[in-house]
Amino acid sequence: MANAINSFQIVDPSPIPLYVQVKDLLRARIFDGSYAPHAQLPPESGLGAIFGVSRITVRQALSDLQREGVIFKIPGKGTFVAKKKAAQQLTHLEGFAEAMTREGYQIYNRVVGHHAIPATAEVAQQLGVEAGTSVAEIRRVRHLNGEPVSLEITYLPEQLGQRLRNEDLTNRDIFLIFENDFGIALGHADLQIGAVTADRTLADALQVSEGSALLRIERLTYTAEGKPLDFEYLYFRSETFQYHLRIARRPAPVGSE
Repeated sequence: MANAINSFQIVDPSPIPLYVQVKDLLRARIFDGSYAPHAQLPPESGLGAIFGVSRITVRQALSDLQREGVIFKIPGKGTFVAKKKAAQQLTHLEGFAEAMTREGYQIYNRVVGHHAIPATAEVAQQLGVEAGTSVAEIRRVRHLNGEPVSLEITYLPEQLGQRLRNEDLTNRDIFLIFENDFGIALGHADLQIGAVTADRTLADALQVSEGSALLRIERLTYTAEGKPLDFEYLYFRSETFQYHLRIARRPAPVGSE
């Protein structure tokens, strides 16, 4: 392994700081598979000897990689390669299981709540109903290869919620049930993406420490006719999942191929 890393040379002097060079080389070795997920990296002294830099330089490089989620540290044991984050594209509307199954992941959903509740002001506004109107609330913890990765809280008209009680929400996406079983064509969704820290409820559901960073998404999905269909709060463990989005600098000229 050291020989593989040593095939790259640290350049000094260089306009690129030494710790950045070390970080980039280590990241490259991790991403090309030289270090597999959960593999232990050499200690700081060993990496310093490999690269010919000080332990302080190595420590700074490792700190950056840890912030990026590429590695993680276990006190008293060492530094390890993190698992590659699962990712979903935002270029088109699809359910979580649709996207992850295509990538070869095993998906399991644990339904932790399915009730009729009075709509809060926000839920009512999103669904286009009066506040206090009875709506269905469905809570599911999504598991990726056996590990909890997200908590999804879905709100939709109570009639649809009642119909979903007879469906297999453990193994199927609600989007596919809408389209294939209910004959409801989906149109588009509006998303808002942010970050929150886990409270006790979220921490328990996702098996993380209270205060852990989570990715939070609000998603309002419309039918093909433009009618609000379901509104969701999606909470993802930030170290296990990410969204990908490609955006253009400017719209293509009218009439271009």
